[in-house]
Amino acid sequence: MRANPLWPGVGDLRAVGIIANPAAGKDIRRLVAHASVFDNAEKVNIVRRVLFGLEAVGVERVIIMPDSYGIGLRALDGIRLSIDASVLDMPLTASQEDSTRAAAVMAGRGVGAIVVLGGDGTNRAVARASGDVPLVPVSTGTNNAFPEMVEGTVAGMAAGLVARGVVRAAVRRVPCLEVLRGGEPVDIALVDAVVYDELFTGARAIWDAGKIRRVFLARTRVDATGMAALGAYLGHRCPGDGQAGAMITIGEGRGRVLVPIAPGMVRWLPVAACEALAPGRRVPVADRPAVIALDGEREVEVRPGDGTEIRLSPHGPRVVRIRDALAEAAQQGFFVDSSSLDG
Repeated sequence: MRANPLWPGVGDLRAVGIIANPAAGKDIRRLVAHASVFDNAEKVNIVRRVLFGLEAVGVERVIIMPDSYGIGLRALDGIRLSIDASVLDMPLTASQEDSTRAAAVMAGRGVGAIVVLGGDGTNRAVARASGDVPLVPVSTGTNNAFPEMVEGTVAGMAAGLVARGVVRAAVRRVPCLEVLRGGEPVDIALVDAVVYDELFTGARAIWDAGKIRRVFLARTRVDATGMAALGAYLGHRCPGDGQAGAMITIGEGRGRVLVPIAPGMVRWLPVAACEALAPGRRVPVADRPAVIALDGEREVEVRPGDGTEIRLSPHGPRVVRIRDALAEAAQQGFFVDSSSLDG
């Protein structure tokens, strides 16, 4: 296995992983809000386009996560590729653990990049196990402050350019929010961690604005749907470089903010306090029973005295900036065959 000088621990310069979540874009927000359904047939088409993009830039091997719908198998069916593409042989749980386990296997096999089809939650599940392998997030979820809306072909090309080591400046380390218990990390969020007034995780997605108690942000975006917009509207700039986050307490005090908390669902949120969150600062969250929603999904149940804290860490996953990757390759003349040009 050839060592990749760009990413320590990453081996094969011409191998890429693909993780497509069949459940992304299908949670309860289709019932309580107006989120669109991103069907699996379209995910099959996106994976095919990713494969053609990878092939075009010289990727030699692709590993695809299996799933209950068979996105990878359907994408490979009936197409001719010059690359060695296969679906992982691994047990399925029909949960986000499949994405986490697949990312761990791919990282262990030394892929040079992982293309992720999903929303914020899917990318979070992958980031828990991807290590130093750069991620190429492609939006197919509900709230998408982390992945990009991008054509699968160019996403595949960008992933291949990074995996082959053709481009160098297009990958950056992004921050995350760590959930700590007893001082040790137990989970992460890539965009937001929301303390929610519930006892159990239940249907996971959050939609009742009246139950939001506190919001922690690793990044803000004025054009986002969800809590990343709340921070942006309050004037906090969290550019995703790990140098600053935000902590917002919901309640009467400073005023109200109009926020799109889900697609088609815009609500006024009362804000009691808003402050910057410095990297490394630990904030206790369990003054009474609650759950913590990570990137829009209720994941962690907390109780008073259990030592649950949240901390902003600059050491999140590596992420490919797709436009920068393609621009850097273009500047190098990667896409031009000079022998075919006149003059």
